[in-house]
Amino acid sequence: MGIASDIKDIELATGGRYRIEWAGQEMPVLAQIRQRFAEEKPLAGTRVSACLHVTTETANLVQTLQAGGADVVLTASNPLSTQDDVAASLVAHNEIPVYAIKGEDNETYYQHIHAALDHQPHITMDDGADLVGTIHKDRRGLLDTIVGGTEETTTGVIRLRAMANDGALQFPVIAVNDSATKHLFDNRYGTGQSTLDGIIRATNILLAGRVVVVAGYGWCSRGIAMRAAGLGANVIVTEVNPLRALEAVMDGYRVMPMQEAAPIGDIFVTATGDIHVLDTAHFLAMKHGAIVCNSGHFNVEINLKSLAQLADEPPQRVRPFVEAYRLDGRAIYVLGDGRLINLAAAEGHPASVMDMSFANQALAAEYMLRHVDALAAQVYTIPADVDQEIARLKLQAMGVGIDTLTAEQEAYLNQWQDGT
Repeated sequence: MGIASDIKDIELATGGRYRIEWAGQEMPVLAQIRQRFAEEKPLAGTRVSACLHVTTETANLVQTLQAGGADVVLTASNPLSTQDDVAASLVAHNEIPVYAIKGEDNETYYQHIHAALDHQPHITMDDGADLVGTIHKDRRGLLDTIVGGTEETTTGVIRLRAMANDGALQFPVIAVNDSATKHLFDNRYGTGQSTLDGIIRATNILLAGRVVVVAGYGWCSRGIAMRAAGLGANVIVTEVNPLRALEAVMDGYRVMPMQEAAPIGDIFVTATGDIHVLDTAHFLAMKHGAIVCNSGHFNVEINLKSLAQLADEPPQRVRPFVEAYRLDGRAIYVLGDGRLINLAAAEGHPASVMDMSFANQALAAEYMLRHVDALAAQVYTIPADVDQEIARLKLQAMGVGIDTLTAEQEAYLNQWQDGT
C-alpha cells in the first residue's frame, strides 16, 4: 500500500472495483458531472476531507471529486457502514487515502476522523457532522484554512443548525440534505427500500401480516412506512409533531403513542434523529420476539444501556447482526447494534437514488469555492436552480420528457393584470 491509509485488506481491491463500476452504471447524473469536472477542474488545488459511508456509491462521488482536481481523503461516518472491498479499491486503484474498517470500535473511529483532518482540508464533507464537530471541539487550528463544508444527512443538519443558532459555527456549510433532489428521493425511496432490505437480510422474516411500528414521520420514516405497507405489513406510526401525525393518519396509518404501540408491535424501526425513542418503559411492555432496529444516523435512538440493564444476562448473538436480550422469559432482538440497519446488515441506498444525492455533494463543493467570499458562517441550502438541473439531468438519463412553458404561458404567470 503506497499511501497512508487504514483499511481491512488491500487484497479485496479487485472485487471492490467491480462493485464500484456496477454502482456507477446506475449513477448517470454523477457521471455527467464527473465528465465536466475532468475537463474544467473546478476543484483544482482543493483538499477535501470526507466523512461518509464508505460504499460503492460514495466511491463514485470521491472519484468525481478527484476528477475535478480535488485532493481527497475519505473516512467512515459510521463504524458499521464501511464496505471493506470498496475501501481497498479506492486505495489501490485511485490512490485515495481511506481510513475505515467495518466493525471498528469507537476509539478507532475517532482516530480515523483525526487522520482525515490531518489532511488539513479546505472543504469538509460530512454525514452526521462528526468532522465539523471534531474541528470545533478539538482541531480549531484548522479553522483558518477551511473554506466551508457540506452535510449529507438530517441528523447532521440538526446539529449544524444548533451550532449556528448558538453562534458556535465558524464556517459556512451547505445542507445537502435539504435539497429537494436529496430528501424527497434519497430519504424517502432510498431509506424506505434499504431499511427493509437490512431487516430482511438480518432476520429472513416475512413482513406481510406483521405489525411494524415506525417512529417518526419525516421523509425517511415515510419511506419506511410506505415500503413496509407495500410488503403487507400493518403499519403504526408514532410522532411528536401534530402536523406529521395528522399526515400519517391521512396516509392511512394508525397513529398512537409509542407506549401504546409497544405491546402490539412485532418490529420497531426508529428514524427520528433523537435520543431514547425506544426506552425502558417500552422494553418492559414489548412482547416476546419483538425486533427493534434503527435507521437514524446514530445508535442513540434505542436505549441499549437500559435494555442491557433490564436483561437477565448479556446479549446473545443468534444470527449475524441479531442479538437477543432476554428478560422475564421474553426475548427482544436488536439488529445491527442499534446502528443504521440499512448499512449494518445490507448495502445502503440503491445507487440510482444516491446518484442525485451525490450530484448535490459534488456541485455543492463547486458552489462553495465559487461563492466563498459571499458566504457567512451559516447553514445554507443549495440554490434552487442547481436542484432543478439535477432533476433535469436525472429525467434525461431515464429517458423521460416533460413539457415546457410557451411564451404566452410564461407571460401569464408573470403578470397580475388579468383576473377572473
